[in-house]
Amino acid sequence: DQGTFGMKEIWIIDDDEEMAKAVTLMLKLLNCDATAFLSARSAVQSLLNGKKPELMIVDMNMPEVSGLDLIEFLRRRSVWKNLPVIVLSSEAADTIVEEAMSAGADAYVTKPVTLEELEEALQVAFAKHVVGN
Repeated sequence: DQGTFGMKEIWIIDDDEEMAKAVTLMLKLLNCDATAFLSARSAVQSLLNGKKPELMIVDMNMPEVSGLDLIEFLRRRSVWKNLPVIVLSSEAADTIVEEAMSAGADAYVTKPVTLEELEEALQVAFAKHVVGN
């Protein structure tokens, strides 16, 4: 079904290049336009340069700036506070999931992620930011 996420611009921020590639491929299968960033800093740099994705998939554990830091940064700024964010992490502990959700994540998926899980998380995250919500 081409209609669901038809060519939405999605950014993957993950310092694990193989993981970023795998998720990029899955997103292409879901008809999304995917761009991978290997650090939160490079993604923020792109945002500050005026680019804006329709959704971000963020790894929790990254050097320098963590996924949590990135989500908190986005949520504090009105221009990005409604940007849907999915956390992709190898951490499955409830406390970490809660921390991510309370920081402003819209969905949480654990690695290794399946296509079905990713698709479901995208639906959940986009549904939370439907215009007028």
